[in-house]
Amino acid sequence: MDLLLVEDNISIAKGLEYSFRQNGYNLIVKNNIKDTIAFLDNNCVSLVILDITLPDGNGLNFYNDYLKEKGISTIFLTARDCEDDIVKGLDSGADDYITKPFSTRELMARVNRILIRNKNNEKVQVKDIIFDFDKMEVYKNNALLNLTSLEIKILNLLFSNLNKVVTRNYIIDCIWEWTGNDVNDNTVTVYLKRIREKLDSDIIITIKGIGYRIDEAVK
Repeated sequence: MDLLLVEDNISIAKGLEYSFRQNGYNLIVKNNIKDTIAFLDNNCVSLVILDITLPDGNGLNFYNDYLKEKGISTIFLTARDCEDDIVKGLDSGADDYITKPFSTRELMARVNRILIRNKNNEKVQVKDIIFDFDKMEVYKNNALLNLTSLEIKILNLLFSNLNKVVTRNYIIDCIWEWTGNDVNDNTVTVYLKRIREKLDSDIIITIKGIGYRIDEAVK
């Protein structure tokens, strides 16, 4: 299983690379954002361990602008331990936030917890709709729905952020990045209308003036 560490402290990177390898993980190390993007554009990983202070940018911004859209599980690993930074990191949607100095065993335990959770959530069902993250397919009552690739990507944003609002502005930015086309509020409205018609379900909640949300069923 491939994991990615984005860390410019060489001694920390080497220590974690060895420890994770001893536990059966292939921990790939990148030291800056530029090299990370180049790698992830052509490779898949199960989880990213991300420093916030990097030579060519801010890890929190990188997560919001790039990793979040890809839906990659992320743990922040940083010396920035003030309450505001921790809250920002967790509110951004990251899976965890660990401050330096840290315990390697604790980090590994948190990584394992997230990987186990993700394994159990390869398919997510909300009411009669199932989203398959591996196949990027959507089912209603186990019947495959005919959605466009863009509609599936929009649903992926919503299912990847269950119980959280995905803002209209963020959807607009993502559609522009995916298509290169100019988009506006009306474009988002049209796409969500089409998606809802195809789902024939009320799982997508509109948060007026802000965005959209899918709530996970209470178990």
